[in-house]
This record gives sequence, structure tokens and C-alpha cells, in this order.
Amino acid sequence: MGDLNDLDDLDAAEEAHLAHLTRLTAAEADGDERAVEAALRPRSLDEVVGQQRVREQLGLVLDAAKARGRAPDHVLLSGPPGLGKTTLAMIIANELTVPLRLTSGPAITHAGDLAAILSGLNEGDVLFVDEIHRMSRAAEEMLYMAMEDFRVDVIIGKGPGATAIPLEIPPFTLVGATTRAGLLPGPLRDRFGFTGHLEFYEPAELDLIVRRSARLLDVPLTDDGSAEIAGRSRGTPRIANRLLRRVRDFAQVRADGVITPDVAHRALDLFEVDESGLDRLDRAVLDALCHRFGGGPVGLSTLAVAVGEERETVEEVAEPFLVRNGFLVRTPRGRVATRLAWTHLGLTPPRAEVSEATIFDD
Repeated sequence: MGDLNDLDDLDAAEEAHLAHLTRLTAAEADGDERAVEAALRPRSLDEVVGQQRVREQLGLVLDAAKARGRAPDHVLLSGPPGLGKTTLAMIIANELTVPLRLTSGPAITHAGDLAAILSGLNEGDVLFVDEIHRMSRAAEEMLYMAMEDFRVDVIIGKGPGATAIPLEIPPFTLVGATTRAGLLPGPLRDRFGFTGHLEFYEPAELDLIVRRSARLLDVPLTDDGSAEIAGRSRGTPRIANRLLRRVRDFAQVRADGVITPDVAHRALDLFEVDESGLDRLDRAVLDALCHRFGGGPVGLSTLAVAVGEERETVEEVAEPFLVRNGFLVRTPRGRVATRLAWTHLGLTPPRAEVSEATIFDD
């Protein structure tokens, strides 16, 4: 029965992930979008917009390693999706002028998978593992020795006759990316010599990113047009670039091809992304809270039924942005709409409305 429950949980999580990808404001990228992103990625640290502290720290680590003629320390990049962790990994390899090997945590299901990857590395290579917190436990334990001693023990045979054969690995640099650093085991986290946490971008930084992408895509836009897109991008460059492409489509089909504030406004209204970056699902959650439940508190399962979505979709897709931007608070008794949520919907908040989270909130 436990296996069936695990399968149900996996299916629900996968459905939530697929639902997220269908949203224009989803921070993850699908296969087709990754190909488009590749043309827009910065090639060096100097081209990166924002993340000033992380760029300066990482630049120092790379410069020192190049001066010593050795591979730099292992690097862990954490932060929400869409902020540039993969881009920074590519820049690290480019700055070091070495090949980049890419894989992901979910793809490494057995220790043998990791051993095969490590055995194919050359000296100085950069190995990028996306979503590293989702690696199997056996692969994690093998990675400890590979990161620290540059060797792994390959087990040949089974039972009492099994033999461990040490396999030497040339010095390499592991770049791990994670959206949930808290799920990384302590021994693995401690083996990274440098840890950089990426923060959400300010509108002014996103404005620069939109203008740069527009130049690369040969899309004409005005300064106010780029600001309109940046303001609705939820602090995430990936979303900004995605909105730019959709507004470009609108401008080409229903306008004269130039992205002005009016064109951007009409295009994003058509795609149901409002001035604060909220989309249809976000507004549905707030509308249900305020109109049907008087602002809450209301349980997550009840709220999910009210908006016609899976529980996991509401919790993992809509809530993070709503909580981070002060539209929603999570309390032990349930979800509560804040004063900002009421005013955003054009409603007057009730006097008993709870607008501040407390130290007892979960």
C-alpha cells in the first residue's frame, strides 16, 4: 500500500509541475523554451544583469583559481527557478575555457549512473548538476568522496564476494543548482567551497534584461514598453523574456510591430497577467478567499476545491508568489487574505481581517 501512495504522490506532483509549465508566469522552462533561452543567455559575468554580490564573489573565486592554475572549489547555486543558476554554470565553464557537462539530480537514480558520468570527466571539467537535492541517497554518498578525494569506489559483484575497486577521477569542479537548499544533506552542502544564493530581481534590473533581449531578438520597443513588461515579470528574468516574446507576437499581429506601453498593456491583459504579475490562478485563489470565505482562514484542500485545482497546484504554484508579495499569509488555522489582497481586488477589507503573519505561522 505504501508503494501505491508513493505513486499517487508522484502523479500529483507531476500534474502540478505540468500545470505550472502551462502558465505564462511559470518560473520553470520546458524543452522548447530552453532552446530560445540559450540565445539570450549572457556569456560572461560582465554581461550578467543583477546579482551584484554573487557575481563579485564568484568572479573572485574564478580569478584566484585561474591564477593558481587549478580547478576552482565546488560551487553551489541556490534560489527560486528562473533566476539564472544554469546561466551562471555555463559562464563558469566559459570563464575557465573548459567543457561543461550537464545532468540533473532526478536523472541520477543509482550510484552507477554517477560513476559513469564521473569516469568520463577530463581534468578541469565543470560538471553541472541541476536540482541536485533530488539525487538518490546512494549517489549522494558516492559524490562525497568524489568531491573531496577525487575518487570513487566501484563495487563489483554482490554479497560476500563483492569487491570495491577505487577509481581515480581527475580534478573537476562541481556546480550544483537547487531550488530547495534546505533539502541538501549537511555533508553534501559542507563540501561546496562557495555557495551563492540568487535573489529575485528588481524592476529596474528586469527592465535592462528586457531591453537586452529585445535587441537580440530584433524587437522594437520603447523605454516605457520595456518597463511595462518588467513590472509584471514577478522578479524573474525567465518570465520577463517569456512575456517579451508574447508581447512581440501581439505587436506583430495586432499593432504596428513596436512594443509601446499601450501595446504591452493590451497584450498582457489578453494573456491575463495583471499589473502586479498575478495571473488567472493567482486571482482565482484571492477571489475565492475574499468572496467565498470572507478572507479566511480556510484550509488548503477547501481552497483548492473552490478554484478547481489540485491541492499541490495551489500550494506549490500559486502560494509562493502570493505569500512573498504579501497577498496571502499561511497560519495554523488556514490561509488568510491580507489587506493588500482585498484592495487589489477592489474590495474593502473587513475590520477583523488578519493582515500580518506571526511567529506562530507555519
